[in-house]
Amino acid sequence: MATKSKEVLGEGVKMISRFVVVPAIPKETGSMRIGMSFCKNAPIGFDIYDNEEKQRLATTYQAREVAEQECQRLNLARL
Repeated sequence: MATKSKEVLGEGVKMISRFVVVPAIPKETGSMRIGMSFCKNAPIGFDIYDNEEKQRLATTYQAREVAEQECQRLNLARL
């Protein structure tokens, strides 16, 4: 689930931000997947997803607030 992924423009028209914060997925090969979630064997953190390139950026952030700040910086830099 992405946070702050849409901005309202004008009368109900919505634009998806290029960069959004998403929960990180475990990078260890030993993690087990159960349904739609992963076993919680370690703190995972947050990634920034690039909606234009359709991929996650390499850096994983431990705190959502830090990831959101970087996400906002990236979105403002592209304007």
